[in-house]
Amino acid sequence: MDNKVDKISRSIRALEVVEVVVNADRTMTVADIMTATGLPKATVHRLCGLLEQGGFLAPDIGGKGLTIGHRTRDLALGIMALGGVDAYRHRILTELSREIGETCNLNVPAGSEILYVDRVESEWPLRTQLPVGSRVPLHCTASGKLYLSSLPAARRRKLIAAMTLDRQTANTIVDPEALNAELDKTRRAKVGTDNEEFIDGMVAAAVPITDQRGRLAAILAFHAPVIRMDMEKALVHVPALQRAAAALSADINE
Repeated sequence: MDNKVDKISRSIRALEVVEVVVNADRTMTVADIMTATGLPKATVHRLCGLLEQGGFLAPDIGGKGLTIGHRTRDLALGIMALGGVDAYRHRILTELSREIGETCNLNVPAGSEILYVDRVESEWPLRTQLPVGSRVPLHCTASGKLYLSSLPAARRRKLIAAMTLDRQTANTIVDPEALNAELDKTRRAKVGTDNEEFIDGMVAAAVPITDQRGRLAAILAFHAPVIRMDMEKALVHVPALQRAAAALSADINE
């Protein structure tokens, strides 16, 4: 019985470590985790090592601490996809798509990419096929640029320096300094844009879905072909995006 209790206790402590890293708005060092949890240094070292081996934590790109790993991200996505939440979320996407008249997406950051977790297609026969489960680059998509803009400046620059800024179209920003300047504008506006930067003939706009602390939790976006809507007209629909994002933010923060 004592061994079973010890195992449960260790599991709870491991979950507490993951919770601390998830709730942090920066990379967490072992010392930071010790302070937040009150656990001894040796215990934190052991738990962090096991969680990193299991994919629940991962070293920060700068090598100075820990951030969430791919299995924690996958777990979060699985929770988001649960029945009742999924139905409510999908209804909001459906209503938004009808209002704008174009395809709407719910996206989340997934490492160095953006992952599509829900989607409602427009009723037009001409549309871009990016189904649920698609992964798209950060540097040339509305959702990706919005996510990058939400990061602290130092972390953002490290991430961009480690990325390959592949040119997707003639409009793709492939110069790191030019991209950082664009992201500064995005951060101020709190609106991500893609003016034919990812796919020729497609524009997109994105706004944040935030948690209780105002941090980006997910991204709401839509895209349209330029034969129906240019970037200027796309921005007209930003208030509708923001209203829907506010409803989704309220739901996840209940």
